[in-house]
Amino acid sequence: MTDSSVFPHPVYRDTVLAPLFEAVKRHHAADMARINRAHLVMLAETGILERPDAAALGKALAGIEDEVDIEALTYTGEHEDYFFVVEAELTRRLGDLGGALHTARSRNDMDHTLFKMALRRRAEALQGQLLALTQALTAKAEAEAETLIVAYTHGQPAQPSTFGHYLGAVIEVALRDAARLDAAIQALDHCPMGAAAITTSGFPIDRARMADLLGFEAPLLNSYGCIASVDYVTGLYSAIKLIFVHLGRVVQDMAFWSAFEVGQLHVPRSLVQISSIMPQKRNPVPIEHMRHLASVTAGRCDAIVDAMRNTPFTDMNDSEGEVQQAGYAAFDSGGRMLDLLAAFLPACSIDAAKVRRNSDAACITITELADTLVRQDGLSFRQAHDIAARTAQAVIEAGVPLSEGAEAFATAFAEVTGRASALDEAAFREAVAPETFVALRDRTGGPAPAALAEALGIYRAEQATLAQAQEARLARQSEAADRLDAAFDAVKEG
Repeated sequence: MTDSSVFPHPVYRDTVLAPLFEAVKRHHAADMARINRAHLVMLAETGILERPDAAALGKALAGIEDEVDIEALTYTGEHEDYFFVVEAELTRRLGDLGGALHTARSRNDMDHTLFKMALRRRAEALQGQLLALTQALTAKAEAEAETLIVAYTHGQPAQPSTFGHYLGAVIEVALRDAARLDAAIQALDHCPMGAAAITTSGFPIDRARMADLLGFEAPLLNSYGCIASVDYVTGLYSAIKLIFVHLGRVVQDMAFWSAFEVGQLHVPRSLVQISSIMPQKRNPVPIEHMRHLASVTAGRCDAIVDAMRNTPFTDMNDSEGEVQQAGYAAFDSGGRMLDLLAAFLPACSIDAAKVRRNSDAACITITELADTLVRQDGLSFRQAHDIAARTAQAVIEAGVPLSEGAEAFATAFAEVTGRASALDEAAFREAVAPETFVALRDRTGGPAPAALAEALGIYRAEQATLAQAQEARLARQSEAADRLDAAFDAVKEG
C-alpha cells in the first residue's frame, strides 16, 4: 500500500509537537546549548573530531547562540523538534560538517541529561526555600521559647506547652524532609551523557569529562539505566510531595488556632482580609491559600509519579517532555507556599489571655497535679489520676478555673485516700500552674527552656550541614560552567 502522507500530521503537530517545541524553548534550550558545547569539547579532546572541524563547529554554535532569537522561533513542522532545528542550522552554516556534532550521542541520553539539569536547578531552589523556612522557624522558636500555648490532641485541649516547643516539632519534620530532598537531589547528580541510544558508543568517548563539564558528580554508570530508569523523577517528586503533605498539617493547625472559638493564634492585620459585607470579620485567608498550595503541590507530585506506573523499562515518551513540563508546576506552587509560610508564622503571635482562659477552662495542667501527688504524697499513679479526674470534674461543673479548685481537690483527695494531702492551697496552685507544668518537662525533647534550647542548637547544626552540602554542589556546578566556557573557547579558537 502506498503511503502518500507527509510528516507531521497537522493534528499531531498542533497537539504534541508544537507544544513540546515551546516547552523546550522555555525550559531546556539553554541547557541544550551547554550540552552541545560540552559534547564538542569532548569530541575534540578525545580526537573523535579533528581540531579544525571542532573549531568550525564551535564558531557555528556560538554564532547560533548569538544570532538566533529563540523566543521568536515557531514550530513549523519542517523539523521534528528543537534538536533538529539546531542541527539544521549547523548544516546550513557548515554543510555536512554540521551533522558531525551528533557523533557518539543520541537524543535519548541528551533528553535525560536535559531533564536532570532542569530538575536539579529547580530542586536546589526549593531546597533553599525549605532551609530558609527552617531557619525562620528556628528564630521564631527561640523568641517564643517561653510563650505558653494550649496543645491539642484529637481536637481537644490536652496539655500546656510553648509555641517554641510546637515549632521545634515542625522544624524537625521539615529538616527530615530537607534531608529526603537532599538525597533526591544527589540522585540527579549523575550524568546520562555517553549512554547514546542504549549501549554507549563504539567511539572512544570520555563520559567522565562530559559529566564534569556539565557540573555532575559523575556519569550514571549503566547505559541502559541512563535512558530507562526514571527513579530520579519518582524519587524527587515523592520527596517533594512529603514536604507539602507535612506542612499542610501545620497549616491546618493554624486555621484551628486562629478560629474565634480557640483564638490562641493572632494573625496580624497585614495578613488578614476583610468581608465585603460583614464588618466584624477578620479572615486570615493566607492560611487557606497555603493549604490550597500545599494540596495542589502534593497532587501535582502524585500525578508525575503515577504517570510512571506500569510504563516499560526502556526509553519512552511517558517520562519525557510532557510529564517533565507538567512537573515543573509543582516547583512553582510549592515554592510560593514555602515563601508564604516563612513570612506568615514569624509574623503571628500568641494571645496569652486566650491561652490562659482555655487552659483554666479545660484543666489542661491536671496531668501535673497527678504527677505531683505521686512524687509528694506517695500515691500510685492510678490513685493520683483518680483524684485529679475528680478535681477536674468538680471545677468544670462549678465553672471555676482549676487554679481556684483547692477545696475541690482536698475533697477528692480525702474521698480516695481517707486522709489529707501534703499539698496546701499554695502548693496546689503551683502544681496546676502552666508555668510549672512546662518547667518540669525538662527531659530531652521537652518544652522546658533548657531542653528546647538544646534541641534548637541541634536543629541549627542540621540546617548548617544541609546548607553546606547544597553550597558545595552549587559551587561545583558554577566552577564546571567556568571550565566549560574556557574549554569551549579553546576548541573554538583551534
